[in-house]
Amino acid sequence: MSNILLLTSSPRGAASHSSAVARDLAERLAAGTPGVTITARDLAADPVPHIDGVFLAAVFSAHPESLLDGQREALERSEAAIAQLLAADTIVIAAPMINFSVPTTLRAWFDNILRVGKTFRYTEAGAEGLVKGKKVYLVTASGGVYSDGAMKVMDFQVPYLKALLGFIGLTDVEVISVEGVAFGPEHAEKAVAAAHAQVAATAPGEARAA
Repeated sequence: MSNILLLTSSPRGAASHSSAVARDLAERLAAGTPGVTITARDLAADPVPHIDGVFLAAVFSAHPESLLDGQREALERSEAAIAQLLAADTIVIAAPMINFSVPTTLRAWFDNILRVGKTFRYTEAGAEGLVKGKKVYLVTASGGVYSDGAMKVMDFQVPYLKALLGFIGLTDVEVISVEGVAFGPEHAEKAVAAAHAQVAATAPGEARAA
């Protein structure tokens, strides 16, 4: 059985463009292949805690059997997030642009799953990603246009996400963008429609009924 991991991260809830397009994509991908399940996690509503001293003490402890309760819980949350990632064949990540980068909830998720010996390792040739053979779709949304033009240099979102994914071995990454939604309702409507059209071309299967 195949599994799609759907990660959304917008604090805008039902009003989120990135989340809506990402859900459409995940449902179409699932509809196109029998037996596919979707594991969905809303990182805004159900966030992974930001890493702190408790987390670091747990991860780097030489005596994991002696962890304190808080340390054990932090480690278990990280292990659970990694397990979800490894169990997925396809990963769909919805990321609205906030201050030219990603939501801190999505950054916290990456901080929890980027762990040496789990998702990457160090070799004589340098770091090697251990999460391979998975397709990743990034669904981004932004108020302005950052894929091209004068503001492209301010895009610390897509390059950052691709760098983190590539570091753990995920290099097959496709981007679907909803851009310029702050330019007015008409422009936003066209941007969302264009993104859904790209989704339909990418995954022709019909989306599931809500």
